[in-house]
Parts: sequence; C-alpha cells; structure tokens
Amino acid sequence: MPAPAPHPSSPAAAARWDSRESLSQRLRAVLLAGEPRAKVMAARRVARDWRRGALAWDFSAAMPARPAWPEALELLPPGKMPKRRRGGSERGRIALWHALAHIEFVAIDLALDMAGRFGERQGPAFVSDFLQVAAEEAMHFALIERKLRDLGSYYGALPAHDGLWEAAAKTSHDVAARLAVVPMVLEARGLDVTPSIRDRVRAQGDESGARVLQRILDDEIRHVAVGAKHFLAEAQRRGEEPAQLWQTLVQQYVSGALKPPFNDSARLAAGLPRHFYAALA
Repeated sequence: MPAPAPHPSSPAAAARWDSRESLSQRLRAVLLAGEPRAKVMAARRVARDWRRGALAWDFSAAMPARPAWPEALELLPPGKMPKRRRGGSERGRIALWHALAHIEFVAIDLALDMAGRFGERQGPAFVSDFLQVAAEEAMHFALIERKLRDLGSYYGALPAHDGLWEAAAKTSHDVAARLAVVPMVLEARGLDVTPSIRDRVRAQGDESGARVLQRILDDEIRHVAVGAKHFLAEAQRRGEEPAQLWQTLVQQYVSGALKPPFNDSARLAAGLPRHFYAALA
C-alpha cells in the first residue's frame, strides 16, 4: 500500500513524517545511478521502502534532465543503429538480448522519472503504480542481463539508441503527453512485437529465454494498463475526450504513423481499445 496521506494533522505525526527520508531525493539518487546492478537494486529498494511507508511525501528534489547509464554504453541515433540479423547465430542472439536489455534498463528510469516528476500533483496512487512498474522493469532487466552473461556478453558491450529517453525529454512538461507516448505508444509496441520474438527464441531451442519473454509480456500488459488508467483520469480532469486527446498528443510527439500489425487482444486487455490507435496507423 502507498504511504499515508502527505499532510499529517498532529505535530507528533508531522515530526515522524519529517524524520523520514525524502521520496524525491531517493528517486533522484536512483536515476543518477549508472552502474546497472546498483540501479536495479536501488529501484527495487525504493519501491519496497515506499510500500512500507519509510519515505516522506517530499518533492523538493528535482528529477535530472537525463538519468545516468553505464559509462561504456555507446549511444547512437535510432537511424544509425546496426541492423540486427534474425538468424540464430550467437552474435545475433547477443544483439537481440542486448537490445532488449537496453529497453528494460531505460524503462526503469522512465517509471522512476514518471513518479518523481509528476507524482506530487497526481497523488500517492500514481506514485505507487509507477514505483511498482519500476521494480518490475528492474526485475526484467536482471533476467535479460543474466541471459547476456550466459552468452558471454554484458549490457554495454554493444551500441544502443537514445530514442526512448528522447521521448521522455519531449514530454517532461506534461503528464498527459508522457502517459500517451511512453506507456501507451512505446510500451504498447512491446505488446505487438514480443510474441513473435518469444516464438523465434523458442524455435531456436531457448525455452528459458521464451519463458523470460512471456513473463515480460504478461507484466507489460499491466504496465500499459497503468498508463492507460492514469491517462483516462487525467483526460477526465481536463474535461477532454480521452481518445481524441490521446490522438492529438501522439500526433504532436511521435514521428510518423503507428506501425501495424497490432496485438489487439493484448492492447485491449491493457485498456487501449482499437479506436484509439487504428486511425493513426
């Protein structure tokens, strides 16, 4: 459960509240942790500490303009990334798992930044939801990084693109835009492509890898649902029709059309019905 209400009424309660560690300071510290294992452990710890009420409802610490990532990680524009081969060679498998690791690593920061940047206005339930998302993304990264290690590689061994954080930077001023673009476009895209990747990995004889991808798919349905739930609530607060607002924001902040095929059933399970996105395909 989330921490208690942020404005205790008695002086004794206020003193207890003030003695707790600041939520925003902890979030900022996790975002600025660049070593992968340190970020994973810190993300899971901040979510756990929030659930047990150990963090104060304090947003005095600003979120950084961008998080820290491994020093060895080479970032390239999306258009400059090397093309991945779809074969089952060891090099191809490493490239696949490295790309997935980068997505999950950045997803940790996206969820933490969502909670720290917008949580004060959106409320404790919003913070609780996105800290839980961050903890699950950290678990996903740990599973994928273990696959990389089994293949004799590690996160940071290959280049990665910066497109995910670019989307966050563009929407840092507006919670509705961030929700529309990150959970409801970028993470929803994972619902579309993960089943085929899972099946390809299974066909290569990697059953454990297929199970990891199925676990991620199941969790990502919930993550998109979290984004959709809070987007609908924000649209209601603004007096806007949700699908129309979503389409306007996507057209404003996402380059190009949304690419089919779509996993309509998974998207619907996540609270993203087809009439939202079909017109933009």
